Amino acid sequence: MPFYRCICAVHRYPPAFLLLFPVSLHMFRNNASIIIIHTAGWLIFLSLPLLFISGQPGNNDQWWTLLGAGRYWLFVLVYMLLFYGNIYLLIPRLFFRKKVAAWFVVIVLLMALVYYLKPFDQLLGYAGMRPGFRTEQGPPPPHPDLPPPHNGDRPPAGGPPREGAAPGKGGRTDIVSLFLFIMVVTLAMAVELSKRWRLTEQRATRAEADHAHAELSFLKAQINPHFLFNTLNNIYTLALTGNEHTADSIMKLSNIMRYVTDDAAEHFVSLQSEVDCIRDYIDLQRLRLGKKVQLDFSVTGNLAHKKIAPLILMTFIENVFKYGISNHAPATLIIRIFAEAGTVGFFSRNPLFADRRQQESTGIGIANTRQRLAHLYPGRHLLNISEDDGFFTVELTLQVN
Repeated sequence: MPFYRCICAVHRYPPAFLLLFPVSLHMFRNNASIIIIHTAGWLIFLSLPLLFISGQPGNNDQWWTLLGAGRYWLFVLVYMLLFYGNIYLLIPRLFFRKKVAAWFVVIVLLMALVYYLKPFDQLLGYAGMRPGFRTEQGPPPPHPDLPPPHNGDRPPAGGPPREGAAPGKGGRTDIVSLFLFIMVVTLAMAVELSKRWRLTEQRATRAEADHAHAELSFLKAQINPHFLFNTLNNIYTLALTGNEHTADSIMKLSNIMRYVTDDAAEHFVSLQSEVDCIRDYIDLQRLRLGKKVQLDFSVTGNLAHKKIAPLILMTFIENVFKYGISNHAPATLIIRIFAEAGTVGFFSRNPLFADRRQQESTGIGIANTRQRLAHLYPGRHLLNISEDDGFFTVELTLQVN
């Protein structure tokens, strides 16, 4: 499998990027960054064997020979197969399928094979070079072009293999090959664990978003029927009394229903549309207000180019009319909406004439609105609800685009 196809397959990206098929800019950048990272990593790996042979007389003049040798690239290819074999085959099919013991046995067998074959020592023996570090059995063997040091009749430790022995299969441990083996297996495991963690995070984020969307839909579904039911009740009362504003009220209700069923299905709507719906609703409520009720409703500021969650204010406005009106006592209702740069504010104040059961119902509606605010405006809203001296006050500030 070509190198670039290995990289793309490992990261679940198709290699079409390298074949110049049309792809999005986002995928282009992802594939390019992955290829750059892998290429840089293997360039560093290519330099490691050269570092291990540097520092010894004669080696510095021969590393070009080693770099151009076919066996050197075969040596590198073996470790590439070990890396991508772990990522694409062993770790997903054994380690992540709870077959850790089987994966461990395979790794130990491969490591034993590397220990027996001594690929790095064989590579140096083929090129007539020696490692530039001390081994576990003494100093490096003497260079073929230099006279051996005098040490009596005993050959120097770690020296050239005896006649007839295969290159790299003497008594010296091939530390470089074992080190590279452990490094490649560790990096492969780190890459797979990191990728698995990213996938888990993405799934958790997606599941959380789906849950939030379902919860918002549920809350909105609770608002809409309740809102329409109350409005229809008001028009029914007007029709029974033969009020001349009944036809106009039906038109306003039609506008409200269109907004609730169409526009309110979106996550955000224009502030102007929300205010228009609120105006129609308040106009319907005015028709049933007696002379003892004073309504102070105002909208100030620039509403253009601002978005808001649909019906987010409606619970508070409904509560003003539902619990702030009495057939026997005068009442003053205050509803104010104001828009400033980057913010939308809401203020309402009404007397409390509701009994305990009605107040519990109010708490449910406000709790739903709190949840919607937490989902749609996390860290971007300030809600203050107070009840004192028989008055119910709501202050809400939203940071909007």
